[in-house]
Amino acid sequence: MTRAPVLVTGLPRSGTSWTGKMLTAGGELVYVNEPLNPQHPPGRCPGVLRAEVTHRFQYICDDNAATWLPAFRDTVALRYHWLAELRANHSPYDLARLVLYGTAFTLGRLAGRRALLDDPFAVLSAGWFARRLGCRVIALVRDPVSFVASWQRLGWTVHVHELLEQPLLVRDHPDLLELRALAGSHDRIAKAAALWRATRSILARTPGILTTSYESLAADPLPRFRELYDHAGLTWTPAAERRIRRACTGRSRAGDGFAWSGLSRTAYRPMDSRQALRDAARGLTPEDVARVRTLTAT
Repeated sequence: MTRAPVLVTGLPRSGTSWTGKMLTAGGELVYVNEPLNPQHPPGRCPGVLRAEVTHRFQYICDDNAATWLPAFRDTVALRYHWLAELRANHSPYDLARLVLYGTAFTLGRLAGRRALLDDPFAVLSAGWFARRLGCRVIALVRDPVSFVASWQRLGWTVHVHELLEQPLLVRDHPDLLELRALAGSHDRIAKAAALWRATRSILARTPGILTTSYESLAADPLPRFRELYDHAGLTWTPAAERRIRRACTGRSRAGDGFAWSGLSRTAYRPMDSRQALRDAARGLTPEDVARVRTLTAT
């Protein structure tokens, strides 16, 4: 059985938290939530990742790996930096999170578990994680209409400058240069669609990763998650199957093991995954839907 860490990535709102939690159902992984998120929480936690994240979609490659490689080696080895975390973060929430993560890392390491990184902000660096850290990478791609609708409902926008001001990123992924024309634009639909299109192209040519669609997982979760277990080198057990079925077919119930946690600001809520597909375009007009399809056509 492989001892490789697992990275679940994809653009934010592509189902990474849901997928990551389903992969932990077998008890072989320690869930690590968005170490590359530049906002605190869940990011800016040196106990989890002892490196300074300065951008959304911080790009990591061999040319700038001197800091990132040792930091992520500690993270995937489940070595928690207690003192560094205490120096940086002091609120009651921070201390509760320190205890949660520090204990999970320590017990997980002692039990021989592996790290699972759930991090949409690693999506543009997925190849590096596979090549240099030996991660089994699963990249989620969501239908563009569903993706843009989700961002619209949340009022999110693409911060184009944070992408374009990373020279190594645009050098290796020139697809992102198409967003230059949208810098300063208030057209959130156009920016989200352009990011989706560029990221989809980048993932399609990234070796060493498995790309799968959110919709295929939501439509038929048990067989599709079993395929992901095989890719990640995880054991598909009756207990894992029961927990995934329970978590994907309705609202959370006591004892299901996947209840919403007050210490996780980005994790999914248990849901009927097929119902989620029916609500995919909520918030977009028919004209918006047609426009997104045109903007993301390949």
